[in-house]
Amino acid sequence: MYSDKFQTFIKIWQQEFAIEKTIDDKVCVDKSGRPLPWYTYPAIEYLDQFDYAAKRVFEYGCGSSSLFWAGRALSVTGVEDNPQWFAKWQKALRAPNLEILLRDESEKYENAIFETEHNFDIIVIDGKRREKCCAAAVQKLSPGGMVILDDSDRINTSREYAGAVAELKKADLLQIDFFGFCPMNNYTKATSLFLRRDFNFQSRHKTQPANGIGNLWSQSRKARKEFYRRNN
Repeated sequence: MYSDKFQTFIKIWQQEFAIEKTIDDKVCVDKSGRPLPWYTYPAIEYLDQFDYAAKRVFEYGCGSSSLFWAGRALSVTGVEDNPQWFAKWQKALRAPNLEILLRDESEKYENAIFETEHNFDIIVIDGKRREKCCAAAVQKLSPGGMVILDDSDRINTSREYAGAVAELKKADLLQIDFFGFCPMNNYTKATSLFLRRDFNFQSRHKTQPANGIGNLWSQSRKARKEFYRRNN
């Protein structure tokens, strides 16, 4: 028999995070059905605070994250190496500011980022050949920008991830690790952000941090008192 407090905890995960739906239906979405990246929830909430209206995004590896970024950023360019996966996302990922490239040869995959003249404010590394992609990313990262390396906790068992992190650290980027649960998984992992030392993204809100999912202080004083009454 679960305590009332623990049942409230489960309810927040079910209703506010919609994690039960994401696991059972195998979809990366929030409670309103809007696409989410397959990052940890703490990373998603941190990233969701900023204004990306003038930012350009490049993704190694595509999926729900592509639509997440397309709904926020000026433009999103993604690259895939698997023709079947590419064909799937060509149909599923529709946004006027989103372009998905197919580069099924190894060197062409990591070098796809050099096909455009401009640099990128956000570069996401969540596909194959991560060490090579990180080496390319630091060359195309705009001033004040960031690199997102998902599943970064694999550094403990993978030479590929160890090399990827080493490339980013070599570029003197600041590493911030976000541990926790994520959509679709029933276990925890880490998503790491690597920020240029002049990182300058502006918040969408008057203050930072903004209230997160299930946050008590986003409620009125009366609602907080009622919550405390029920849970103490």
